[in-house]
Amino acid sequence: MAAQARSPRERYREQTCSEIKEVAVRQLAAGGVESVALLRIAKEIGMSGPALYRYYAGRDDLLAELVLDAYTAAAVVVHAVDVEGGGRAALHALTRTYRAWAVANPHLYLLVQGTPVAGFTLPPEAVLRARAVLGPFLPVFAQGRPLAGLDPLLAEFQAWLREERDVTAWVAEWTGLDPADPAAAVALTGTIMVWPQIHGTVGLETAGQFTGMGHNPATLLDVQTAILADAFQLR
Repeated sequence: MAAQARSPRERYREQTCSEIKEVAVRQLAAGGVESVALLRIAKEIGMSGPALYRYYAGRDDLLAELVLDAYTAAAVVVHAVDVEGGGRAALHALTRTYRAWAVANPHLYLLVQGTPVAGFTLPPEAVLRARAVLGPFLPVFAQGRPLAGLDPLLAEFQAWLREERDVTAWVAEWTGLDPADPAAAVALTGTIMVWPQIHGTVGLETAGQFTGMGHNPATLLDVQTAILADAFQLR
C-alpha cells in the first residue's frame, strides 16, 4: 500500500521543526545545553515566541528530540560498518567508528552521554535508540568464548535474558539466537561490557580531559578494545 500523502500543513510543520532543531544544534555546539534558548531560536528563524511554543512545549521537549536524533545519527554510522566475518577486526571497526562520530560531534555526544541536564528526563524511546547503536556489537560478541573470569557477569546476563522480553527480542533481532542458547548471553555480556569501555575513553576525550596527558585517545581505545577481544577470545 502506498504511503498516504502528507498535507501541506503537515509538511510545513515538519519543515519548521527541522529548522528549529537546526538552530538548536548550532546553539548546542556553540555553548552547550545551557545555550539552547527557545526565544533566541524563534528570533533567528523569524517566528514569535508564542508561535514557536506551538511546536515545542518547552526546552526539555526540544532537547528530547535532539537526544533521539543524536542516537539515530550515531546508529547510522555504526550500522554502516562492515562487520562481515566478525572477530577482532569487526570489533575494532565498530569502536573506532563510534569514537570518530563522537569526536566529530562532541556537542551531540555530550548531550546523550555527558553530565545529565538538571531536571531533564530522557524520553523512554531513548533506550531503544541506544540499543540500536549497540546492536551491531551483538553478533560480533556472539562468536566469543569468554574466559572463566567472566562467569559471574555471564550468569547475571543469562538471568536478564530470561526475565526481560525486550532484551531477549533485541538480542534475537541482531543475532537470531534463542535466549536459551549460551551464545546469546555471551553476545549480551560483551556488548554491555564494551559500552562503558567506549564511553570511559570517548567521554573523557570529548570533554577535553585528556589534554596534556601525552597519549593518543585513539590508541587507548584500541588497546582497551584489544583487551576486551582477548577476554572473549575473538579471532
